[in-house]
Amino acid sequence: MKGGTVQISWHESKPILSLDFHPSSSTLATAGADFDIKLWSIKPSESQKLPTVTYLNSLSSYHSSSVNVIRFSSSGELLASGADGGDLLIWKLHSTDAGQTWKVLKTLRSHHKDILDLQWSPDANYIISGSVDNCCIIWDVNKGTNLQTLDAHAHYVQGVAWDPLGKYVASLSSDRTCRIYINKPHKSKGIEKINYVCQQVISKAEQPLFKNSKSTKYHLFHDETLPSFFRRLSWSPDGSFLLVPAGSYKIGTGSDAVYATYIFSRNDLSRPAIQLPSASKAVVAVRFCPIYFNLRGTNSDCLFKLPYRIIFAVATLNSLFIYDTESTLPIAVLAGLHYSSITDISWSPDARYLALSSQDGFCSLVEFENDELGTPFSLSDGKVSDKDIKSLLQTANDTIVPIRNVGPVVDENSKMQAEEGADCMIIESVNTGTDLLESRETSAQRKADDSDMIKSTGSAQSAMTDSETNEAEEKADKMAAEATVNVKEVVSDCRKKKAEEGDDVATQPTGSVEEADLGSRKIEAEDKAEKQVLSSEEKEEKSQSSLDGKKSGPNEETAGKQISSSKSTPIPNKPARKRITPIAIDP
Repeated sequence: MKGGTVQISWHESKPILSLDFHPSSSTLATAGADFDIKLWSIKPSESQKLPTVTYLNSLSSYHSSSVNVIRFSSSGELLASGADGGDLLIWKLHSTDAGQTWKVLKTLRSHHKDILDLQWSPDANYIISGSVDNCCIIWDVNKGTNLQTLDAHAHYVQGVAWDPLGKYVASLSSDRTCRIYINKPHKSKGIEKINYVCQQVISKAEQPLFKNSKSTKYHLFHDETLPSFFRRLSWSPDGSFLLVPAGSYKIGTGSDAVYATYIFSRNDLSRPAIQLPSASKAVVAVRFCPIYFNLRGTNSDCLFKLPYRIIFAVATLNSLFIYDTESTLPIAVLAGLHYSSITDISWSPDARYLALSSQDGFCSLVEFENDELGTPFSLSDGKVSDKDIKSLLQTANDTIVPIRNVGPVVDENSKMQAEEGADCMIIESVNTGTDLLESRETSAQRKADDSDMIKSTGSAQSAMTDSETNEAEEKADKMAAEATVNVKEVVSDCRKKKAEEGDDVATQPTGSVEEADLGSRKIEAEDKAEKQVLSSEEKEEKSQSSLDGKKSGPNEETAGKQISSSKSTPIPNKPARKRITPIAIDP
């Protein structure tokens, strides 16, 4: 594959708005803002990278405004051109001794404003056109009359397409709707006339964000702010599916829109079957390759159940994607070819060339090598006829994978994987939140336990363990037995000992919060028991002192007063739960 932008004066540097290949030759027709239609001969070049482009002739002096669209009929004998102001001309090919020339056959006038797109019927007897006047018109080419006006759109009609099997026509508008019309012919004076009735209005779709959640509706197509006059949609050559550009797809309510191309199955035209995400620019035109190719068999998860491969091109404002029906990824991507937006694309009848036009006044050509796209598909007669296509469609009802709501992926397998991934993410996020909640609850509980412990111990720095408590009691007993010299010194020594023990306990690890809480409860119980013992001892002391009052000296009486005062008043900045009495207890 080779190609690029052909640097010649196509339309005097004016924007090129449309192009189309002749169905039986390599002649390329282009139309531009210079009010002219030009014909070019495209031939391969062995010495150069790009094909050779030769100017043939011009169809000027008829259009008085920009020519927005040109299309050859299926036989190649007629050419239709639509321009600003609503002019629609039918050109006919004439053979003379000097060569072939094109002359105006008919002028069709019924549109009030610019014509943006048109398409021939398969038998070349009718044309459908879309205009800025918000209408589609179906024309009788032979009589040059307006057969039917479809005026249901509320904004510009920027793309139209005719079903190759002759049953449907489709239109795409900047009012963010795609309309599908079905032919229900009626008889008038014994003559059957075509009559297209709107069957589907495609505007929004539902997107469930997660499982078991409410679905939300979103617009399928871009609004009128799309920076292009064209939204050229197209049917596949066998009529099995419809390719629609200008898609604007949102995965979630808070996410940005993703530009896309939608594929509608002929079996269900009410909603998209597949969406093809594009790059950062909107899709403005799609076009199918006229040649069918044999299956390569490299992808078992193909999206289409067709006995052949169909290749199509998708043009965004600044790039070109080439797909086939056997894979989900594009087989080629071309970008950076033009300085301005792309306006139209076209395939040559032998699928050797792919041309695209741009508003920068240039055209680009892509040339494919022999069998680069694949080997052509052939039936008994070597060609695929309309009869063969209809028989294939009748035998294969499920031409495309089963229709479902449009998802963020292009096939069902990827959709299931995305759903599983979403479920996993939800589960992980829930587990993580639970862990955080549990850790916060644990820390809060620990803080509460600490505060309770601090309240229960007064202003103490830490809690004593059971062994330290017993040890302090033994020391107190020894000190009480030896309290005959000076009670004041004993009390001071006791205070020093307790202060040292409190410092030691403060420096030692306290273990878990639960053990500290249990220790504090044990200490409180011991305090209550000691209070009861002390109260009984005080009573005995009073009775004993009343009997032996004469034996007690003045110093001992003073010490007794100090001891009693120490019992009633807790020592400041020391634990109030331990009260040591240096009084001998008779065993």
